[in-house]
Amino acid sequence: MEVTWWGHATCTVEDSGVRLLTDPLFARRLAHLRRRRGAAPPPEAAVADAVLVSHLHADHLHLPSLARVAPGTRLIVPRGAPGAVPGLRRLAAHGLRLCEVEPGDELAVGAVTVRAVPALHDGRRLPVGPHRSPALGYVLEGEARTYFAGDTGLFDGMAEAVGPVDVALLPVGGWGPHLGHGHLDAGRAAQALAALSPAAAVPVHYGTYWPIGMDAVRPHEFHAPGDEFVRHARRLAPKVTVHRLGHGERVRPEVAR
Repeated sequence: MEVTWWGHATCTVEDSGVRLLTDPLFARRLAHLRRRRGAAPPPEAAVADAVLVSHLHADHLHLPSLARVAPGTRLIVPRGAPGAVPGLRRLAAHGLRLCEVEPGDELAVGAVTVRAVPALHDGRRLPVGPHRSPALGYVLEGEARTYFAGDTGLFDGMAEAVGPVDVALLPVGGWGPHLGHGHLDAGRAAQALAALSPAAAVPVHYGTYWPIGMDAVRPHEFHAPGDEFVRHARRLAPKVTVHRLGHGERVRPEVAR
């Protein structure tokens, strides 16, 4: 089992001969955001057996990035997403295989079972989209059980909803100087880690994009969340091995099954 972090919430999880890609965002610029760290992911980042989209925000469901995925690839999205984002139907017409899911749904991608789990986050297509689709996390079960949280805040029953996992890919920051409701900062992510109690964790969703013209506004929030998460995790979940990856770096976490 291997995890590659390409930046933001974009990861490749390889398990049991299956390659899964999360929330692909390959752009150097998205609206008012500019990629500040890490080169744009290489073409190999778009190679996957299935793509998992956690929610409809444009930095997680990015249509130009999804268009780079090969026809025939399964695209797993929150239920109702094609109605809220018509561009998904165009992608389906060009060969991506759309599959809509909601919490509790399971499907097989080769030898890996993908289970959708709840997330505490605004799942709308912003800025004015209706509440049609839930925000999701995913648990990927092959040789290891890997939890990709997407975007989420802490919520009651989180550990029970997710279930036992070996590796947790947790958001620890964001793309601006303030995190709103429904997000994890480094400290809250460490609390989630303590509740989930995996063998290993990888912090994601930080240190990649930042608003143009705001380089001097709370730069600590851009640079520091990964190290802060390591520090908080050492205190709250000392038995968990935290892998703080660089952009494009990969790791094979040691998990005991």
